[in-house]
Amino acid sequence: MASGSKKVIYAALAGNSLIAVTKFVAATLTGSSAMLSEGIHSLVDTGNQFLLLHGLKQAKKPADANFPFGHGKEVYFWSFIVAILIFALGGGISIYEGISHIRHPEPMSNPMINYIVLGLAIIFEGAAWLFAFREFNLVKGKWGYLEAIQRAKDPSIFVVLFEDSAAMLGLLVAFFGILLSQTTGILYFDGAASVIIGFILIGTSIWLAYETKGLLIGESADRNVIKEIHDIIKANSLVECVNEVLTMHMGPDFILANISVDFRDTSTAVELEAAIAEIDQSIKAAHPQIKRVFIEAEKRVIRPV
Repeated sequence: MASGSKKVIYAALAGNSLIAVTKFVAATLTGSSAMLSEGIHSLVDTGNQFLLLHGLKQAKKPADANFPFGHGKEVYFWSFIVAILIFALGGGISIYEGISHIRHPEPMSNPMINYIVLGLAIIFEGAAWLFAFREFNLVKGKWGYLEAIQRAKDPSIFVVLFEDSAAMLGLLVAFFGILLSQTTGILYFDGAASVIIGFILIGTSIWLAYETKGLLIGESADRNVIKEIHDIIKANSLVECVNEVLTMHMGPDFILANISVDFRDTSTAVELEAAIAEIDQSIKAAHPQIKRVFIEAEKRVIRPV
């Protein structure tokens, strides 16, 4: 999954870098507020790709004394930072620029440059969005799109998909804002488009922050994985009852499992050691992303509802 994430990020990085430069040149030549907001949007997206790549690189660092479970959550942290940057830099600056141009509107020069740039940006951004969408389809499995986003444990793919979706919507808003300003002569449309783009970015950042928050705090493994862990444990002849299975994603491909099991009272220490080793190996064989398993032998616990 990490390799798929990198391919999506590299594709978005290449597209956003070229688009950002082109938009800023067009904004300078035409004086369009909406185009300037789109340039800021693409620049923020470009910086975000570098942060996501940095997060993937940091997540590969091996475990050490200070971080015994590795650095997998770096991916979640940097994805959360990306959401904040989209809110603060992308959304905030776009709204500021839009309001500034509404208060002090200026006529655009050479609007055809904007249309050419927007057309090229839609093609490049559309290609990056299609690449991210296809990669997301590969990892979402049988789930619906919203469910897949909620269940996803690798945020880098859906972060890029969200960014690209917001970018496509922003391009359409910029196009109609510039078109209305040119055809009606009402210059406020250009600034209003910039404000709308800002709110699109803020909405995107809030959704991204919400989706990555659970992973950053410590989200459990998928329900099906937990059920299969239960089934594996129950299949052992020495197990009387599975008291509790607690799981946490320490990274996209690293699950920690803490298990409480009630074994038969007649079991010897040697039998218990063998049973625990067998359960450990079976769980890891069935789900390679479960890297660490801790099994505690204790009497059946009846927990209050």
